[in-house]
Amino acid sequence: MKPGKFDTTFLTIGFAFLYVPILILVVYSFNASKLVTVWGGFSTRWYVAMFHNQALMDAAWVTARVGVLSATIATVLGTLAALSMTRFARFPGRVLFSGMIYAPIVMPEVITGLSMLLLFVAINIDRGFWTVTIAHTTFTMCYVAIVVQSRLLTFDRSLEEAALDLGCPPVKTFFKITLPLILPAVVSGWMLAFTLSLDDLVIASFNTGPGATTLPIKIYSQVRLGVTPEINAACTVLIGLVTLGVIAASLATKRQEAQRERDERAAAAQA
Repeated sequence: MKPGKFDTTFLTIGFAFLYVPILILVVYSFNASKLVTVWGGFSTRWYVAMFHNQALMDAAWVTARVGVLSATIATVLGTLAALSMTRFARFPGRVLFSGMIYAPIVMPEVITGLSMLLLFVAINIDRGFWTVTIAHTTFTMCYVAIVVQSRLLTFDRSLEEAALDLGCPPVKTFFKITLPLILPAVVSGWMLAFTLSLDDLVIASFNTGPGATTLPIKIYSQVRLGVTPEINAACTVLIGLVTLGVIAASLATKRQEAQRERDERAAAAQA
């Protein structure tokens, strides 16, 4: 069924409402004028100024470190959680375990950030780089678990059973058979976790401390004093990184689906 003119018009308006402001920000990041609302010609001077802004670079470095570390930990824990929910159909507390895995998805970020802050205060941990990393790991792990679980639900376990029947230990079977087959989902989960950590503001603002200011927090604090062309450049770079992460995750997901279809055709041919 082809969309009518009415549907196309409102779809265009909806996409324009979402993406035109972002496009304007990107265009004005190349503005030569110091006034962000007055076009003064094309220039990359603000990107040069941004890279010479030590405070922004320090915040970007903190964001990159937090993103990589939290995404890696979240990927390991999320993959283990997905394996537990798919390979062990029944175990005591499974419903509670599943609910705790999915809770951060539906929980408002303000609640998550505040609860993590209260936890760190209760156990007397100074807020800083590691508290932000732990907080980001907590709320990104559930996304990894969902992505990996969706792949494990369609996974052909006969390959694992064949390896086990041939005497391969369970751990070696996982690393030699299971992990390579679910690797696209694991990579997609890591990219998604890294992207979520990269642009998080609310949770990080609750759990940050001296020397652990992330780029979104730095941008927000400067925007409150007035938008500068350097902020436009920094936001454009952040948008580019997030876009690349989303595209890479989408390509990995498509590759995963193609691999699953090939596995299904191969299993059908053997049958």
